[in-house]
Amino acid sequence: MSKPSDLVQGTLDLLLLKILALEPLNGFATSQRLKQISGDVLQVSDGSLYPALHKLEQEGWITAEWKPSENNRRAKFYSLTRLGRRQLEKEAGHWNRLSAAISHVVKLKEA
Repeated sequence: MSKPSDLVQGTLDLLLLKILALEPLNGFATSQRLKQISGDVLQVSDGSLYPALHKLEQEGWITAEWKPSENNRRAKFYSLTRLGRRQLEKEAGHWNRLSAAISHVVKLKEA
């Protein structure tokens, strides 16, 4: 399983923005959704997840609201803002260019 340190710099922000674009989620559910969508390949620790969510909130890309979770515990639910949607589009564009460039290099025929 990949650790956040294995991810390209800034990729965690992109992944979190994309997951929260689907629906508002609490931190635990966000982590579980990332793991589920990636087929158990990507997993983020609490020590990386919550500072990243806090940073996204400070940037104004997500908002947070305290609500009861599925098991009736108080949890902070995060949702994407308009500014966050714009940032997601921007970061997704950067990612698409970067991943295409890396794919071109990896697919080169060896001598």
